[in-house]
Amino acid sequence: MRVFSFAAIGLLLAIAVAAFVGLRPQPVRVPVRPAPATPLRATIAIAPTDKALTFARSGRGVAAQTIVVTRYQDGVVTGVDLTPLMLPGEDAIAAYNRLGYNALTTFVASAKTRVSLDAATLAVPVNLRALHAAAATNYPEHADEAKVEGGPFMFAKVAQPTSSRATIPASKGLLDYEVELCLVTLSALPANAGAKGGLILCNDVTDRAALLRGADIGDIASGKGFTDGKSGAGFLPVGELFVVPRDLKAFVEPLELHLSVNGEERQHTRVTSWIWDLDRLLLETAKRSGVSWTWREGSAQLPVNTDGVLPDRTLVLAGTPAGTVFQGPGPATFVRGAFDWVAKFGQGSPVSAIIERTITDDRASGGYLQPGDVVAIRVDQMGTIENRIE
Repeated sequence: MRVFSFAAIGLLLAIAVAAFVGLRPQPVRVPVRPAPATPLRATIAIAPTDKALTFARSGRGVAAQTIVVTRYQDGVVTGVDLTPLMLPGEDAIAAYNRLGYNALTTFVASAKTRVSLDAATLAVPVNLRALHAAAATNYPEHADEAKVEGGPFMFAKVAQPTSSRATIPASKGLLDYEVELCLVTLSALPANAGAKGGLILCNDVTDRAALLRGADIGDIASGKGFTDGKSGAGFLPVGELFVVPRDLKAFVEPLELHLSVNGEERQHTRVTSWIWDLDRLLLETAKRSGVSWTWREGSAQLPVNTDGVLPDRTLVLAGTPAGTVFQGPGPATFVRGAFDWVAKFGQGSPVSAIIERTITDDRASGGYLQPGDVVAIRVDQMGTIENRIE
C-alpha cells in the first residue's frame, strides 16, 4: 500500500510539473510597432574599384541603365554610366563576362561625368534565375535557437528575385525574415572549382508554418519542407547592389550582416561566423545532385547537374545568423502538444499535434511579421534591402 502511495504521489507531482510547464505563459519577442514612417536613407561604404566592382541598375528592358557605383550617400548612389560600353540587352554580368574586370575599371577611371540615382528606385541589379541553392542552419547560434541538430544542410529555394524595396506579401502562416549573403555564379561553375563570381544581399523570406508542416522532424537535415516554407512569389528580395570582388575571400572576410524590424536590430553577425564557407557550400550542393523535394507546386532539385556544375546566374544562399522570430519549440510546447493529442483521444500523431500547437501558439503571440512591418537590411560594401509587409 505504501509503495502504491509513493507511486501515486510521484505520478501526481509529474502531472503537476507538466501542467505548470505546459500551461504557464511563454515569453514572446514581439517586434517594435508601429513601423518607421520614413524610408531608409542609408549611407553605405563602397569598395574602391581596385577591390571590387559594384553595379546598380535602374529601369527595365531597353530603358535599363547600369552604372558602376562609386558612392552611396543618404540613400543616393552615384557612379559611372556603362551605357557606352554595353550591347543591347546586356546586364552587368554579360558586360563583365565580355569585357573583364580590368577593362571596366579603366573605363570608370577615365570617365569625366557621374550620374546619381535614388537607391529606393533601383531595380534588381542583374538578371537572375528562379531556382537557387540555399543553406540551412549554417550559423551555429541560429541552429541553437531553432533547436536543429544535424546541420548545416542544403535545400532548393524556388523564387524569382524581387527588388530591394519590393513589398513582401502578407501570409496567413508565420512570416519570418533571414538576412543572407549570396554568391552569384557569373558563368557555369563546377562546384569543385571553388567559389567564384559576384555577391548580392538576400532576404530569405520564410513561412515557418509551411516549413514545420512539411518537415521531417526525425531527419530535419533531409531538407524536407524547406522548399515549401521558403519558396513563392515575393519570398526573395535582393539588394540593389551587385558586387564582383577582385579577391572574393578577402572581400567577404570583414563583412557584417545587419537586419532590423521596425527599427529594432534583430540580427547582427560577421559573415564569416558561418560553419560552411562558400567553397564548402558549392561542394555540398553538388553532393545533393539529383535529390528531389516535393512541394506545393510540384518538385524541385538543387541547381546542379550530375557533373557537379551550377548554371550561370544562380544564387547560393549562405545561411542566416541568430535572431529570427522562430526559436524552435521548447518543453512547454511539447507538453501542450501532448495534452492536445490526448484530448483528441490519440487521433493523428503526437508529432503533428506538437507542430500544430507550435503554430497556434506562435500565431497567437504576434511575434511574426504582420502587415505594416518593415524589415531593413544593411551591409557596408553590399548595400541595403527594405521591405514592407503588405
